Amino acid sequence: MQKQLLIPLLLSVFIALLGIGIIVPVMPAFAASLGAGGLALGFIIAAFSITRGFCQPIVGNLSDRWGRKGFLLGGLAVYGLVGLLIPAAGSVTTLLLIRALHGVGSAMIVPVAMAYISDLSPVGSEGRYMGMLNIAIFTGIGSGPLLGGIFTDHWGMAAAFYFMAGFSFLAMLLTLLQLPTGSVATRQKQPGPGVVKSLRIMLATRRTAGILLARMSTMIIMVPTMAFLPLLMHQAFQASGKQVGLVIAARTLVNAVLQTPCGRLADKLDKIRFLQLGCLVISVVMCVIPLAGNFWSLIGLFVILGSGEAIIWPTLGALATEEGRRHGHGTMMGAFNLAMSSGVFIGAIGAGYTSDQFGLHWSFPLIGLLVLGLTMLAARIIKSDSPIIA
Repeated sequence: MQKQLLIPLLLSVFIALLGIGIIVPVMPAFAASLGAGGLALGFIIAAFSITRGFCQPIVGNLSDRWGRKGFLLGGLAVYGLVGLLIPAAGSVTTLLLIRALHGVGSAMIVPVAMAYISDLSPVGSEGRYMGMLNIAIFTGIGSGPLLGGIFTDHWGMAAAFYFMAGFSFLAMLLTLLQLPTGSVATRQKQPGPGVVKSLRIMLATRRTAGILLARMSTMIIMVPTMAFLPLLMHQAFQASGKQVGLVIAARTLVNAVLQTPCGRLADKLDKIRFLQLGCLVISVVMCVIPLAGNFWSLIGLFVILGSGEAIIWPTLGALATEEGRRHGHGTMMGAFNLAMSSGVFIGAIGAGYTSDQFGLHWSFPLIGLLVLGLTMLAARIIKSDSPIIA
């Protein structure tokens, strides 16, 4: 039964994230075509993040009580609708509202899929199962931009959004037909406390609070290593768009390839020490990035960065799965993804502030030191509480 659920679930997540990746290179240009400036583009990006962050813990908590399949289907339906609506947007305001709806759909997919995987994970195999989910996420969203560029070059910007809609509806159909309503997740429904009370309980539990702090802290590096990277590479050696894309792709590919072995190691080794190793790797790389003076040294650093993230992702996912047995898998994964969104937001504000105050080159090491301090504190908090015995 587990394999019958796992394969269509992972395939659905891959197809959905592929659709999202397709519009990544197109969205800024489309927004600009509607007259969006830098500030407006920032609001369009923020609208997605805010609604997703707000809805994730609510959806996660409700999925523990009402079942997961309906939320997953609803999220995929929203993705498909968004793909159809964006090309029809006639103003920046309309696009902003559509992206806010997009965030609501996102809140129904990844956290619920993570909760599904948590439900299916046997005791002692949490890291391996989370690694498989991460492979679906990385390969989907990582290969999407290439397809988006191809579709746009051949058929125009609207084609990318329509293909996103098509992939989303395909994933929805697969989920509807292949994931049974009476799955593990829906059989384990419990009344449970509401979302506010659940969050209070989780934050009052040292081990859970430490895991959420670690997830938030490790996500702080996402904005500087993605949005600020092209600026840094251009300043350092007049990098081309292809070179920027290759650096990002190297990180994503290494991360995806190492998910399975790192997930297995997370199941066998001391998870907290393994997590500390990954956090140390990404923090050191952040501090060293401004010293890279050419393309090859930078791509080497991003391979190491991807390796560090490959240690962190399945390990934190496994720890969150263990806590899900205490709090409810949907509730835990909703809070887990809220912590991720919070880290991205903090990273965006922090990178912008440090870059303005101290210069772009100082932004990377300052954020690296911040991440190192927060993650080591998080590891200490996790370790101070006894692990869950299933």
